[in-house]
Amino acid sequence: MPLTDLIPVIDDRTFADLVTEARTRIPRYTPEWTDLNESDPGMTLVELFAWMTELLVYRLGKVPQLNYLKFLELIGFELTPARPAAAEITFPMQPGFLLPSTIIPKATQVATNAPDDLGPIVFETDRALVAITAALDAVQVMEPPMFKDVSVANTDAKTGFAPFGNLARTGAALLFGFKSTLQFPALELDLAFYTQPAAGAVAPAHCTGGIAAKLVSGVIVWEYWNGQDWVQMALVEDDTAALTRDGHVRVQLPSAGSVVLDTMGVKTDVPRYWLRARLEQSNYQLPPRLLAVRTNTASATQAQTVAFEILGPSAGTPDQVFTTSNAPILDGTMVLDVDEGEGFVTWTLVPDFFGSGPDDTAYVLDRSTGQIRFGNGKQGRIPVANLANPQNVRATSYRFGGGSRGNVGGGALTSLMGSLQGIAADKVANLFAAGGGADEESLADAMVRAPGMLRTRDRAVTPEDFERLAVEAGVARAKALPLYHPDFPTMQVPGVVSVIVVPNVPGDAPMPNPVTLQSVCAYLDPRRLLTTELYVVPPRYRTITISAHLIAQDDADLAAVQENASATIVQFFDPLKGGEDSSAAVAGSGWPFGGGIFYSQVIRRLLVDGVKRVASLTMQLDDQEAQPCGDLMLDPDELLVSGDHQIQVDYEGTST
Repeated sequence: MPLTDLIPVIDDRTFADLVTEARTRIPRYTPEWTDLNESDPGMTLVELFAWMTELLVYRLGKVPQLNYLKFLELIGFELTPARPAAAEITFPMQPGFLLPSTIIPKATQVATNAPDDLGPIVFETDRALVAITAALDAVQVMEPPMFKDVSVANTDAKTGFAPFGNLARTGAALLFGFKSTLQFPALELDLAFYTQPAAGAVAPAHCTGGIAAKLVSGVIVWEYWNGQDWVQMALVEDDTAALTRDGHVRVQLPSAGSVVLDTMGVKTDVPRYWLRARLEQSNYQLPPRLLAVRTNTASATQAQTVAFEILGPSAGTPDQVFTTSNAPILDGTMVLDVDEGEGFVTWTLVPDFFGSGPDDTAYVLDRSTGQIRFGNGKQGRIPVANLANPQNVRATSYRFGGGSRGNVGGGALTSLMGSLQGIAADKVANLFAAGGGADEESLADAMVRAPGMLRTRDRAVTPEDFERLAVEAGVARAKALPLYHPDFPTMQVPGVVSVIVVPNVPGDAPMPNPVTLQSVCAYLDPRRLLTTELYVVPPRYRTITISAHLIAQDDADLAAVQENASATIVQFFDPLKGGEDSSAAVAGSGWPFGGGIFYSQVIRRLLVDGVKRVASLTMQLDDQEAQPCGDLMLDPDELLVSGDHQIQVDYEGTST
């Protein structure tokens, strides 16, 4: 039997309610009490006791929430900390630099030129990168025996091009021409690829892991031109899955002097160093398309590194607490050292002290606040006070940052913090927008998430599991579609689950970028069943346009009625704040994925304050106009964006 009907109702009476109730009871129990004015001493006592009762009711009303939170704390439930955004930043070289390459160190910082209220948004590179002086200024597609110059398309990064032609036949190749007066260096070359989805949408992310990671759509061989023939190079890593998704390809260049200057194909203006990616085996369902290929590009995270921060001296007492100067702290970046008289020793981060003994050098970290807590001598060691070193507790290194503010647009990261040899600081930028940043989870959201976590145990089996975990990964909304394959939308494909995600970003039609899709993929992939083929896809938006003629009441303000009706309709169809539980003033849970647009529902929405009746209503979905009094239906992966709604408001008998 469900317990819903047995749960007691919490008393929510206010001071005014209690006084009113007491006032109504006085004539029944004490009819001789006739003066019920506020000046009466008896009423003063009534108000005093009502005030005290209200305080008691408020405190008792907090008990259920307290018990709920204490239970969550008991099972180790915590708020999800803020997550940092990620971006790809390109570091162009200075023309005329005299060395063939230079090193961009790990944690190189690049910030926004236009800071927000909290200051500049800083990103740090995640790994060191060797940048080459040779400029990639020529890109050709070879479909034997024809060559096609796509250098302009690669530069503008808007129109896109097919790297192996429109058919992607075996033997086709993508050629890269590097212009330089210096010798081509012998190093590990890093190429960043940005894919172009069909019809200008964001490409679905295929979450491959384990066995599935070995299944790719093509076999690509990387080669260099030695002046007479193409010679194969060693492929170090390809995380683009044969140029089908955004990522990097790293190849090992041959010894110095092996790659020679030459003209190639239709690029005969000047000699260049030539590399190519040759398609040795083609299994593409659809030929890949690229927006751009870039050299000297590194992945970066919205974070800053802190080194050797002194937290203070240990007093040798139980349960000591220290706090870092910066927060939130990125997961896995804290290195904490303690000097107990024999030099600094690194202590171990643990989630709690339940499994720690009295001699275990462990500590607990609250990443959201930067609070560091040590043990009590029974569970976790107490750091020994060191009189010889009064600053014997230090954070040797950690990274902090995160939040939705890091989801900056393309070209926003242009301020190189510091100088790098050979780098053109005025041309450093991110080609595309950053993504994946999310603020710390609110308590209200956490309380909603907790039952789902207990039910699924961090495993994705049912569609609801995938949706809950996708939201945990940092998006605003998610919808799981079993048997739905993005390449075969009209068929049911066994073993496939596609998760549609909507990011929490401004705009009428929030669209996840490839970074967000890959972030959700990385979170869901280890939690899915081994036999599940998983895709994370963006929603499809369709434009809804409402044309309505409203008749207002005689005493209504026409302008106010029109504004209120328009705002209500826009809010109703909003993908993040719309739906049946929304209004012009109150946000809802978002328009349902694939929800029907019902004529009667739109009529009810238009009956705002001051509206007497709806004289006429026409609904149009893209170019499809609904039948009179008819409804419109969406596909399961579709959401709505408002078009140019036409709301006309008149008084009765005055319309033209």
